[in-house]
Amino acid sequence: MLKIENLTKRYGEKKAVDGLSLHIESGEIYGFIGHNGAGKTTTLKACAGILGFEEGEIFVDGVSVRKEPLACKQKIAYIPDNPDLYPFMSGIRFLHFIADIFQIGAKERGERIKKYADAFGLTADLALPISAYSHGMKQKLALISALIHEPKLVIMDEPFVGLDPKAAHTLKELMRELCDKGGAIFFSTHVLEVAEKLCDKVAIIKDGKLIKSGTMDEVKGDDSLEEVFLELAEK
Repeated sequence: MLKIENLTKRYGEKKAVDGLSLHIESGEIYGFIGHNGAGKTTTLKACAGILGFEEGEIFVDGVSVRKEPLACKQKIAYIPDNPDLYPFMSGIRFLHFIADIFQIGAKERGERIKKYADAFGLTADLALPISAYSHGMKQKLALISALIHEPKLVIMDEPFVGLDPKAAHTLKELMRELCDKGGAIFFSTHVLEVAEKLCDKVAIIKDGKLIKSGTMDEVKGDDSLEEVFLELAEK
């Protein structure tokens, strides 16, 4: 579903991402972990077609992000670490705006908005302006907007930050549901306990370079993911 091949991104002389290669298959929840500044957000933005890169290639469902960015964006949803939404819109107007972009019919959008807004407990607040939303409410709205076009690939940067425990549990269930239907998820997180329980596979990045990847059992063995990460990060 997502193939990253020898991805290299520079900021001046610094390589933020250095020759990174990862393959995320359909049905997989793939965690991406590393310290601050390791290159996680840069990688995710490149995969979403938001950030250009100097070397390598990225394919979404066999389509090149570099050569056919619009076709790729039709297949994916991207949720940044800080949801920057239009404050002058109401929640429901924003969701209809997103549904219009992806040309979702009236019946389908109505059903999906109800499903996800009910799941996240946001239905009663959709008429409010986004400017009145808390960070957690904005995060929930961003998640709903990402899911309503039924993307094949969801790319998320720290999706659990700001969510209350119930919403976090709902998100985990929806992530697994999407993957069970043949989709894939690639997300970064600092919450290693969540990654260990939720992810099928995980990759650890340090200073822009991949230092370990594989199934959760392959990466952590008999230790916890936190122990493995701390050991590798300190080398």
